[in-house]
Amino acid sequence: MLKSLVLLLPILILMPDTTSAAAAAPKPIDDAHAQQIDRAVAGAIDLEMTPGAVVVAGRAGGNAFEKAYGHLTYDPNSPADTTGTVFDLASLSKSIGCATSIMILADRGKLSVSDPVSKYIPGMNTADKKDITIEQCLLHRAGFIPDNPIKDFSGSPESAYEKIYQAKLKYEPGKDYEYSDNSFLVLGEVVRAASGKPLDQFAQENIFKPLKMTHTTYNPPKDWDDNIAPTEKRDGKWITGVVHDPRSYALGGVAGHAGVFATGDDVARFCRMLLNKGELDGARILSQRQVEEMTKPRWLTTPKGEKIARGYGLDIDSPHSPAPRGKVFEKDESFGHTGYTGTSYWIDPKSDAFVVLLTNRVHPDDDADIKMLRKRIGTIAGEALAKKND
Repeated sequence: MLKSLVLLLPILILMPDTTSAAAAAPKPIDDAHAQQIDRAVAGAIDLEMTPGAVVVAGRAGGNAFEKAYGHLTYDPNSPADTTGTVFDLASLSKSIGCATSIMILADRGKLSVSDPVSKYIPGMNTADKKDITIEQCLLHRAGFIPDNPIKDFSGSPESAYEKIYQAKLKYEPGKDYEYSDNSFLVLGEVVRAASGKPLDQFAQENIFKPLKMTHTTYNPPKDWDDNIAPTEKRDGKWITGVVHDPRSYALGGVAGHAGVFATGDDVARFCRMLLNKGELDGARILSQRQVEEMTKPRWLTTPKGEKIARGYGLDIDSPHSPAPRGKVFEKDESFGHTGYTGTSYWIDPKSDAFVVLLTNRVHPDDDADIKMLRKRIGTIAGEALAKKND
């Protein structure tokens, strides 16, 4: 028996460790930087850039700062924002819901990003679109215009998608870059075709539930309404718990480009999953390889001479990135996304750091700009977390 154990010992030693070591919980950020965040958000509320906000910052191992400010509306008698307030994430949906679903399907061999979209959507099998790839859509290089006219969405969802498939392209696929909701509307339908489930169901089962993002969903239930930050008015009523984006709304609240609602901590859990290379708290939703593919910079030069870097469903370096990235996070290695309603997150793997800012800046009349607040919060969080001294 002893002889057998001795013979096995070298084999046991050489076996690779397949378990993921849990990242250590970070220390809270220091009081000086916490107070700077307080002042920055309070100033933005005083200037009526947003009635309230939630800021979360941390590392792969957990949150180092999480705080809510202001109220759901400008009425001082309205409920105060809490760290559990749910926000309409707008275009953060592109990465959190849609692109991550695409990468999960790639992990499982259900699709390849090099596949033509027409393999999954027969309506794309036209002379100008049959060779558009999933990757080109993920990078906003498919040639689509930014958005179809809203009148194209007045009929059934099926007819709306047909109008996207039939619309004239703006440029030859792969030859340029233009940020396009249409690319992600198409990708949402690719998820449906490749998985056999609508995007919201697939994302719930394969992203939100395993990551314990318990207050993240498309089309929130009505009993969440009292804790959801309202946006503008639609048909004379405040939009609360219903997607703000008009095209997603016309499609029933579920679309590749917009529709996800979440809390700050849930968005932070998504950030931590990417910092942990695809897993969180023992739940792996993506392989390390697919996370690396998703977050790797793809550089291109536009006809105007601008250098743009995108990941799959992620912004890395574009006209939108300087604000959420701030002045500290690595320019070419960090990544994230912004949302029209006033939401953003940014992740810097080099410093093992992330920052989430959720606001409802479109309340009450879509007239506020929070770029400076994004930049200030991104910079403060970057300074507080720049050194891995936890």
